[in-house]
Amino acid sequence: MITDTLSGLTSDYNLTVNETYVLIAEGIVSGSGYSPATPFGLAVYSLGREAAGTAGNTDVLVHHGSTDAPIVDVDEVSTGTAGNLVNDAGYGDFSAYLELPTADYQLQVKDQTGTTVVASYDAPLATLGLTDAAVVVVASGFLNPANNSNGPAFGLYVALASGGALVPLPTFNPVARIQAIHNSADAATNTVDVYLTTSSGSTLLLDDFQFRNASPFIDAPAEENITIGFAGGNSTSVGDTIPGLSYSYNLATNNTYILVAEGIVSGSGYSPATPFGFSVYGMGREVANATGNTDVLVHHGSTDAPTVDIVEVGVGAGTIVDDASYGDFAPYLELATLDYQLQVKDQTGTTVVASYDASLASLGLNDAAITVIASGFLDPSNNSNGSAFGLFVALAGGGGLVALPATTPLALSDFEKEDMNLSVYPNPVMNQLKINGVNLNEVNVTIVDVLGKQIDRNTYTTEGNTINVSGIRKGTYQIVISNNSDVVGYSKFVKF
Repeated sequence: MITDTLSGLTSDYNLTVNETYVLIAEGIVSGSGYSPATPFGLAVYSLGREAAGTAGNTDVLVHHGSTDAPIVDVDEVSTGTAGNLVNDAGYGDFSAYLELPTADYQLQVKDQTGTTVVASYDAPLATLGLTDAAVVVVASGFLNPANNSNGPAFGLYVALASGGALVPLPTFNPVARIQAIHNSADAATNTVDVYLTTSSGSTLLLDDFQFRNASPFIDAPAEENITIGFAGGNSTSVGDTIPGLSYSYNLATNNTYILVAEGIVSGSGYSPATPFGFSVYGMGREVANATGNTDVLVHHGSTDAPTVDIVEVGVGAGTIVDDASYGDFAPYLELATLDYQLQVKDQTGTTVVASYDASLASLGLNDAAITVIASGFLDPSNNSNGSAFGLFVALAGGGGLVALPATTPLALSDFEKEDMNLSVYPNPVMNQLKINGVNLNEVNVTIVDVLGKQIDRNTYTTEGNTINVSGIRKGTYQIVISNNSDVVGYSKFVKF
């Protein structure tokens, strides 16, 4: 029997032969100045260990010894395999021993719901040389020192089997990596300021962020509720955030996110008026997984474009994206860094609506991870004459999106004459095709298909600088403008 006496406090124990005990003295002796004034005493664990049960492990006994801390969970978040280590631990509780491979871990102390992070710590078992050891990790100190005579602040501390001063576990700030891409073609959001609000306050994340620009990958707080809000360019504070344009997230530690801002803010002038918001991809990459590759994430971000397929025809890769609709991400394509040719096809996979060069090698994208975004409007005339449809590349380093040059699958030997700089838009087109610099009432207009066959003149009409092609079937065509028998200009276009 032993007797433990402190300021008149005694505790009697009868220890069992050959048992190993861990005794932790804790609680409050003073009659005032502490809240809660949990009485002083000994917390006893009778199945203690002096070494790990398995070679190569570290056995960890966890004890909740902070009088003013609530019931908590402890999660391991760095390895992706350990997960929840301690569940619903209240003051005075011991966990069973955790038999962990000796590695460096990151721990999060969460409230009882498992949703709010109270504190985060590094647990560098390997760095501390704790292979084959058994240790006790104690939650110690006060969450609110001001209510407890300004006593020691809360922390996690390691008691070694050899004794001595407890070793503090260093705190860490859990972060995620994010890249923001501005893909909202609404003129009202052409230039915005982006604010980040956390429990610590609000900061200007991106200043004068322009359409078809991307931020670099940056650190953002993880495991807590954050808000991303949009204000007009040249705003003065987070208070200028546009009503309804704030979005809350809780990011996972060490995850990499790509956030694409897109959609429509304006109440009129756009069809369809798909609401503004974020499309979020939670498995982003900053570099290619394999040396010599380019990893390509494809995103459909054109509000008035239908569901499409993307087919690679340069090296014969075939269909690389199937049935992509607005807001969709395709999983990363891990491609050898070559120059590719892409065809955007309708959902049936039979009609080519646009073609692009994707010159990964020529652009120097070896070992890079990029995001290719379908951006803009197929029919700008129905969308406040906004930016026309195209494919654009967001680089991991941020900056202006890089346009993939549009090409055409046509090979019309009938028209070998040099292009007369005839400018048509939108291209691809759904209904109204406009021709710059030509009065169509004064010239002859002919439209031919990919086989060189003239399209029935009754299926399209001309007026001023506009051709109504709504009556023409989907496909790729050549428009030829002539004056009497002389061709004065021509251009290829896609009817969507």
